[in-house]
Amino acid sequence: MEYILKSEALTVVFESFGGALHSIKDKDGLEYLWQGDKQYWSGQAPVLFPICGSLRNDQAEIGNGKITKMPRHGIVRKKEFQCVEKTDDSIVFQIESNEELKEQYPYNFRLRIRYTLEGKTITTKYIVGNTSEDEEMPFFIGGHPGFCCPFYDGESYEDYELVFEKKETCDMPTPISETGLIDMKHRTPFLKDQNILQLRHKLFEKDMIILDKLVSRKVTLRGKKHEKGLSLSFKDFPYLMLWSTANKGPFIALEPWIGLSTCSDESDRFEEKRNLQTAKPGENKEYQFDICVL
Repeated sequence: MEYILKSEALTVVFESFGGALHSIKDKDGLEYLWQGDKQYWSGQAPVLFPICGSLRNDQAEIGNGKITKMPRHGIVRKKEFQCVEKTDDSIVFQIESNEELKEQYPYNFRLRIRYTLEGKTITTKYIVGNTSEDEEMPFFIGGHPGFCCPFYDGESYEDYELVFEKKETCDMPTPISETGLIDMKHRTPFLKDQNILQLRHKLFEKDMIILDKLVSRKVTLRGKKHEKGLSLSFKDFPYLMLWSTANKGPFIALEPWIGLSTCSDESDRFEEKRNLQTAKPGENKEYQFDICVL
């Protein structure tokens, strides 16, 4: 089911399936959110929980002698959420653990996603709740919004660039496209004292770009031939993934992640993964990122 929020600047559509963004249009009718062409990528802006990326062999030891088994990006992105609250400028989707989900992730949880629209800014807030009475809950969460690139017919991918809020010098680990895992031993220089990244399809020939040493907490996608663009602010998330498809998909995903796929220097113990988050019984943890149309 679709739900709509409107401001003077934007019309934003959400879907209860996946509890996710479905459309972002400005007052000129320009669409910013990728619309899911199956030739490239059928997704749009999935919610990643309780993992970002992949587990080795899609499973891991977790808790006290338990096993979690789940596909890439977790268990909720293809599930129906409930709309539990809607106002003129906000909407809240919710999904709770059930027997089916607990077979994959053996914890009692409640995930709420609050979207707020104010002017040109869409705020996404993940509220991860542990509904157990006596057990800590380990988890990760992240966003995966894809954006049209180019925005207009007749433009090319190379007509766009990413602008980081600070000059960056960093390298990146190597993604293993066959498994979705990450090789931390082999790192490649990426940014060198620069804050502008010229977009080109060649960047994604080998899969995603994993920015695990980024200083900036904001990145802007902008065209060179006009003033249209958008920014992503992700202060609560330590990692940023950049991704498009190897077959020259006309989009770019800007993905704020709280965790990473299983890395080459990590075991198959869930709790030993980088930047593990835990919620105590009855506790809620919140994580926010903002999309602002220029």
